[in-house]
Amino acid sequence: MAMSRSAKKALKTALGGEFSSSNAAIVAEYAGLSMAELTELRVKLRETDAQFKILKNRVAKVAIKEDAPDASALIEHLNGPVGVVFIKGDAAATAKSVLDFAKEKKDFFKVKAGIMDGQAVTAAELDAIASLPSREVLLSQIVGSLVAPHKGIMGVLNGIPRQLVQVINAIKDTKN
Repeated sequence: MAMSRSAKKALKTALGGEFSSSNAAIVAEYAGLSMAELTELRVKLRETDAQFKILKNRVAKVAIKEDAPDASALIEHLNGPVGVVFIKGDAAATAKSVLDFAKEKKDFFKVKAGIMDGQAVTAAELDAIASLPSREVLLSQIVGSLVAPHKGIMGVLNGIPRQLVQVINAIKDTKN
């Protein structure tokens, strides 16, 4: 169904805002998926603060050129029946969800490319990003590695008075 010029302008503005406000975006081909399967994907993505939108390719290309030049690497992938996953939250967790869905529906859903922090990423790079632990796990590992030396020093320093008390108790026991 044809869209009016004003509807296309409104869509272009909305898409430009989506591309600009997102941390990352993933372009995927969805040909052959049923509405129920797309809804399943959208529900999974909502958990990671992301959304899957099916676009009009020409309008999306214009929106990227005019409103979100950082996403210009995606223009060449906007052909055929594609949709874009707009990621507002944790990019690694969302990439994992999208790639898991792509593995389930490998004949119908194919990840083409993406963009993260203004850098173009391929499907293989997205796979590598998806294999990373979540942001919270990485932060806890960093904190753990920062705290570990302090715990060791504290154990050594606490061991000196403990050993002194044990020596004094041993001397007391030998005199009794």
